[in-house]
Amino acid sequence: MRRVVITGIGMINSLGHNSDESFDRIVAGECGIDKITIFDAEQFSVQIAGEVKDFDPSTVMEKKEVKKADRFIHLGLKASQEAMKDAGIVDEENKVSSDMSHRFGIVSASGIGGLGNIQKNSVVCDTQGPRKISPFFIPSALVNMLGGFISIEHGLRGPNLSVVTACAAGTHAISDGFKTIVAGGADRMLAVGAESAICGAGVGGFAAMKALSTRNDEPQKSSRPFDATREGFVMGEGAGALVLEELDSALARGAKIYAEIIGFGESGDANHITSPVVDGPYRAMKAAYDMAEAKVGGSLKIDYVNAHGTSTPANDKNETAALKMLFDGKENCPPVSSTKGQIGHCLGAAGAIEAVICLKAMAQGVIPPTINQENADEDCDLDYVPNKSRNATLDIVMSNSFGFGGTNGVVIFRKYTK
Repeated sequence: MRRVVITGIGMINSLGHNSDESFDRIVAGECGIDKITIFDAEQFSVQIAGEVKDFDPSTVMEKKEVKKADRFIHLGLKASQEAMKDAGIVDEENKVSSDMSHRFGIVSASGIGGLGNIQKNSVVCDTQGPRKISPFFIPSALVNMLGGFISIEHGLRGPNLSVVTACAAGTHAISDGFKTIVAGGADRMLAVGAESAICGAGVGGFAAMKALSTRNDEPQKSSRPFDATREGFVMGEGAGALVLEELDSALARGAKIYAEIIGFGESGDANHITSPVVDGPYRAMKAAYDMAEAKVGGSLKIDYVNAHGTSTPANDKNETAALKMLFDGKENCPPVSSTKGQIGHCLGAAGAIEAVICLKAMAQGVIPPTINQENADEDCDLDYVPNKSRNATLDIVMSNSFGFGGTNGVVIFRKYTK
């Protein structure tokens, strides 16, 4: 079977505009959650989010083109440009060479896509009439346009795929890219997850479901994964991008290799559209674990789990139970942490962002903390690396993503060895 490695990464979120800045602040235990400024949230029950501050979309595309794309596309472009440059695979015009372009594809992912533009143009239609709708509305809002804009940016003429699986989308993009390369459909795939749904409809909609934290007076304490006082997630925005490459192709060009993908797992709960269960996440983790164990040819030791860890009462309890099932008891579980306490829940971008965090953690030998994990919960009793990062040798790490609709995705990375 073809081996697939990661040769480039990029990330933008509420703690930074690139992977180095973001990760350094995550390791330092900082929090990017604050009062919402993107729109006036004074009348909303939820007034906090993890916004990307001071981002100018004209830095990633020509100013006249900015209005043709929604903010989630702008953020995705930013992360993809960083990843492609990091991989050393583009020229001065950000393009890949013609000899590799037809075997270089993209898998883009988002949970909702251009929700801000959908809201804006819906209001325009109702108040000003259909003739006032922007001609850029549909192209700017479609999820797969994330891949469309990015493929044009870099000249990627291979498979152009898109994943819309709620909060598991970013992880599913990675597994889809992996499968495409293994099946011989491409030699390289750019996996990108991006989301920007911090708008009235997004915040109001999730708040109506009682899914969000209402700790408006303490924004930086609001997202509390695995803590006994958690009461909902906090919306975040951002993007993550990874260059996936067939091993021989990477070696042939002398590429820097972050890690190898050795396992992935996917499952469906078939239970409830929004309430999670233990079985679905467990089966996704078990599938990824079994694949990885077969890959290493012996007993598999996972050194760290980047949890889905949303800070909701049900998810954190269920994920903990699923991890105990996977590792045959609490005492056998590796360290677990969730970075959503720091950057919020970036929905469809979360899996891609958290995969980048895992790769940075492996490279630097440090486990990110779970901030605001202060009050013991008998249902959440694992080692969550509370409040302070921890130095550790990380050879194999696992990243979990679970989404509404009962969709689950897990990916396992290993430091590359010849």
